[in-house]
Amino acid sequence: MTMILAGDIGGTKTILRLVNVEILSKGDKLPQLITLYQQVYQSQKFSDIVPIVQQFYAEAKSQLNQEIAVKSACFGIAGPVVNNTSELTNLSWSLSSDRLQKELSLNQVSLINDFAAIGYGILGLTKDDLYTLQDVTPNPKYPIAVLGAGTGLGEGFLIPLPTGKYGVFSSEGSHADFAPRTPLEFELLTYIQDKYQLSRVSVERVVSGLGITAIYQFLRHKNPEQESHILKQIYQTWEKEKSLDLSAEVAKAALEKDDFLCQQAMKIFIEAYGAEAGNLALKLLPYGGLYVAGGIAAKILPLMKNGDFMQAFQSKGRMSSLLNQIPVHIILNPDIGLIGATLRAAE
Repeated sequence: MTMILAGDIGGTKTILRLVNVEILSKGDKLPQLITLYQQVYQSQKFSDIVPIVQQFYAEAKSQLNQEIAVKSACFGIAGPVVNNTSELTNLSWSLSSDRLQKELSLNQVSLINDFAAIGYGILGLTKDDLYTLQDVTPNPKYPIAVLGAGTGLGEGFLIPLPTGKYGVFSSEGSHADFAPRTPLEFELLTYIQDKYQLSRVSVERVVSGLGITAIYQFLRHKNPEQESHILKQIYQTWEKEKSLDLSAEVAKAALEKDDFLCQQAMKIFIEAYGAEAGNLALKLLPYGGLYVAGGIAAKILPLMKNGDFMQAFQSKGRMSSLLNQIPVHIILNPDIGLIGATLRAAE
């Protein structure tokens, strides 16, 4: 049995997990993982990941009453990773696997993009971790696609290898052009271009938490008389205090079905989300499954289930019949990235 360290590093918080890995039995595709200890830390309170890990080890040793003997680790990072190095977007941290191996006395450290971690995490999910929107038998010979809207939008894919494992790849597909499909979406495109003085609008500008905010701004600009008194107050507070999450407030009001403008905003968002999922599916033909990750989908599950997402997903003209053959799942487990980092470290 081997002890490994997995981490999910974000601009706000860092989650560390200590795991025992059981040796694979013949025929097993995934190792048996036993979580020993897990803790969450506020990233901004530390100058680097090293002091966080050192504090984590001390706490784990006290809690478990045993020595912590870790030789390999993997960290999923909210930012670009090039050649096992990363300059974190929202932290003044500069990480490299070579430095971390030396300072943490590890034999191997792997740094991967947080969306690549989600890709690995898909392999470790169970049925209880998923809500299925399109129940179709997966074909393991074909790719798996994943996309997820949170603060931004991530996309990636998995390719089956001759060894029986999967190659996991991140993508920058979220920065492709947003393709409006209705007169209202064309108006939204023009509004975003004018507001931010952009020559082009990416999908991420619409399909993300920032996108929900932009959609709501567009609708209140277009129909100011339809804005409720409560949301008007929330919007004015948000303008003064950007720490308020306007997208979360809009989603909450839409879920409660008591605010017309918020319901309309979320309908536009979900249809654009479904359309982009369909675009990704057309490019990859992921008969192995398409997984919707990110921090938003699971939180607005009732809205994702109402049919707008799948209608937009399947609405691809002559190619619609192909998309009907793709399993579509929403990931409910918020620890998907940490699961992925654990599996990558176990490799």
